[in-house]
Amino acid sequence: MERLKLVAFDGEDLAVISACVQDAVLKVGDAAFLPKEHRFACVMNRFVWEKMPDGSSRRREYERRRSGMHFDRVRAVRSTGIERKNTDQVLELLAIGYDQASEETPEGTITLIFAGGAAIALDVECIEAAMADLGPAWATACCPEHKLDDVA
Repeated sequence: MERLKLVAFDGEDLAVISACVQDAVLKVGDAAFLPKEHRFACVMNRFVWEKMPDGSSRRREYERRRSGMHFDRVRAVRSTGIERKNTDQVLELLAIGYDQASEETPEGTITLIFAGGAAIALDVECIEAAMADLGPAWATACCPEHKLDDVA
């Protein structure tokens, strides 16, 4: 399987990256805001969903890959539910969302949503993001699962 290398310049592109990094795990210490470069970057161990036929989780062996992701043109970063001093705190990335401030300008907020209610919000001039696999895949025995709340 080829290594993924994706870029995003709009909401649809960002949704593709979000799907590819769903259930990635990373440590707080593996994410950083570089204010002089207007960049937020992180490295993670992403689950290789693209090898799952039709999204099915019925395989015996699964894979993860070390991947890097960055967002450029970042003006500010805010977080909730994250102990920034605890660099070993593990975060599980569920999705990446985007809220455009107005239809007249491309600026808005990109939100990295993690399990347990944690989130990182990036105030951006526009969407300019990239994700790339950094190395070979390795086997993992577990497939991420998400229990849905009962809907009445």
